[in-house]
Amino acid sequence: MMPAEWLPVVMQGSFDEIYVADGASLRLLHVNEAACANLQYPAAELAGMALTDIAQDILPHTLETLLPMSAAASAGPHQFETALYRQDGSSYPAEIRLFRCRTDATPVWIVIARDISERQQRNDEALPDKSRFGAIVSNTPGLVYQSVLQPNGMLSFNYLSDGCHALLGIAAEQLLSRPEQFFELVLPEDRSSYLESMDASAHDLHEWNWEGRIWIDEWKDIKWVNLRATPRQLPDGSVQWDGLMTNITQGKLEEIEIKRSRTHLAELSAHIEHVKEQERTRIAREVHDDIGGNLTAIKMALALLASRLPRNSKVLAEKAAYVDLLVDRTIESAHRIASDLRPSILDFGIVAAIEWQAEEFEKQIGIPCEFTTNAKEIELHSDQATAIFRIFQEALTNIAKHAGASQVTVQLARTRGNLNLKIIDDGKGMAAAERLKPQSFGIRGMIERANSLGGRLSIGQTDGGGCTISLRIPLPSNQAGA
Repeated sequence: MMPAEWLPVVMQGSFDEIYVADGASLRLLHVNEAACANLQYPAAELAGMALTDIAQDILPHTLETLLPMSAAASAGPHQFETALYRQDGSSYPAEIRLFRCRTDATPVWIVIARDISERQQRNDEALPDKSRFGAIVSNTPGLVYQSVLQPNGMLSFNYLSDGCHALLGIAAEQLLSRPEQFFELVLPEDRSSYLESMDASAHDLHEWNWEGRIWIDEWKDIKWVNLRATPRQLPDGSVQWDGLMTNITQGKLEEIEIKRSRTHLAELSAHIEHVKEQERTRIAREVHDDIGGNLTAIKMALALLASRLPRNSKVLAEKAAYVDLLVDRTIESAHRIASDLRPSILDFGIVAAIEWQAEEFEKQIGIPCEFTTNAKEIELHSDQATAIFRIFQEALTNIAKHAGASQVTVQLARTRGNLNLKIIDDGKGMAAAERLKPQSFGIRGMIERANSLGGRLSIGQTDGGGCTISLRIPLPSNQAGA
């Protein structure tokens, strides 16, 4: 076969190696400059060689298997990789594209070869990284994945590790072919949070962190999963996440149980406090009514007896006066005990009770205590009023014992929907570690009382180093808009 006029230009101008070999003997008929350079043979020497001399893996029967020469028409290409051998005996990997051409003259093989040494080297260099990645993924509990959110809103998976079936009950191949299956696994109650967290991560390119429940049909079970993924923007506007999905069912169930236990403990604590206050009220009433009443009767009877003593009996008169004094002291003690158990001032409302306790604190401890309020009356349930009053008492007790303060300010305010009580002192303050000490039962009691009312108690420091205790309690609906 005579080459066309343009064949030499194509042959010599190509960066790839081009070989034209006889269809039967495989003798090289034409070789371009790129082939001579790579093989390190001069063109004249290659002209006397066969294709099998430079590509020892290529044999006539192999070529016939790939592209049978018996066919009437030309055929190709067939692509494969083999090794080509240089003049010095060294070899290099090459990607081969094989054509066969049958004309009226002699059939020929056309081989276009490309040196892929650099590509193989890059692949070989990447193998350790791939091996390490595979080892890390295989030992990572959970599902390692890569997902892409397309501009049209469709989410697909580019990669899913072998942990897919163990976590989701779906083979990786199934999820890759139909990625919408994952969203179908998410319980309907949790789907909105899943979509919101995904959209927020895609919009802000912040970490995607989601916890939710999925239904595993294979095991007829519900699992809690945690999804954490790092996003990056792709050139076409898509967002790609590289992430890890793990089974957090055990931890989540334990967390739910802990929350349930804490709720039960809080309810029990509130019930105990309620029962204690009821018992205090009952005892206070008995002390005031029964003991106080009896003491008053004793005093009256004693006065009657004293009036009938002989006038010249000085010793008996002194004894009667002493007993009368003891009765007075006992009556005062009974009133004080009853007041400590449940101050009767609470019957006049929380505003009056807080103001009275502030005055009592200043009178008994000697520390000035300024009280201000924006409301004359704040209607509360008796249990609420008692709990708030006890919190205030405990705060003043802590100031008296530990603060070393010279001034206390008490602010009681009714805002829209809340009662706010703030106690500020100019003492030495309270470090965070002191608030968390196991022995800080007073502070714990204050916090638990606030929580039982659905409120919040916080402890902070003033600019001068003193302490601020802030209590916020939601008001009943009939007081919220007042």
